[in-house]
Amino acid sequence: MSRELAGKAAIVTGASRGIGAATARELARRGASVLLTARSRGDIDAVATEIAGLGGKAEAMVCDVADFGQVQAAATHALAAFGRLDVLVNNAGAIEPIAALAEAEVAAWGASIDVNLKGVFHGLRAALPVMIGAGSGVVVNVSSGAATGPMEGWSAYCAGKAGALMLTRAAHKEAGPKGVRVIGLSPGTVATQMQRTIKASGVNPVSALAWEDHISPEDAAAAVAWLCTPDAAEFDGTDVSLRAPEIRARAGLAPA
Repeated sequence: MSRELAGKAAIVTGASRGIGAATARELARRGASVLLTARSRGDIDAVATEIAGLGGKAEAMVCDVADFGQVQAAATHALAAFGRLDVLVNNAGAIEPIAALAEAEVAAWGASIDVNLKGVFHGLRAALPVMIGAGSGVVVNVSSGAATGPMEGWSAYCAGKAGALMLTRAAHKEAGPKGVRVIGLSPGTVATQMQRTIKASGVNPVSALAWEDHISPEDAAAAVAWLCTPDAAEFDGTDVSLRAPEIRARAGLAPA
């Protein structure tokens, strides 16, 4: 395994399972020290222990991305534990509520925005001052085709991801000239618990997909790790689609 991230330090949000856990493992395999965060402790502790058992360096910390104070504390902890912060992967996300706009529960709709949009802002707000001060760093915002393609029943998720795409673009404008790369990854549908929730809803065509139609979390993680390298710099400020065969090839992945 390439060690192009050796000596780097990363935070991965939503790292208890799915894309987040796979990304933490992949970054560690490539030499990075990783702080795994999630709203509950057990699973991130287990993944951090697994990484350490394989010779990597990882710590786990409870962090709700909807709370800026907790995100700021995670950035502070990463600096204390690793002495630096080179990578932030804004992965934490929530698909629910899946509901028609005319029927959506108002508090649940707002809570989705707190995670999918404000959570990305909180990560950027906590990490960018550190990275700008160092004159380098990479932020990868895990995006979705829902950022540009509306889906029935997903108004909160689509709106949050659309806003996060604009944050990627705005952060690139502001931080790019100061040495910090900001980029999004739209992985397509991934075989995670989110897809099980979507399947159970029976709403819109995505719920009709078979499990084997989804890519693996490990494919998405490999793409995130590639985006953290200078080879992907030409895509800064955009959402990169993992559905594109040329992107999969650049990330070292077999055709889907």
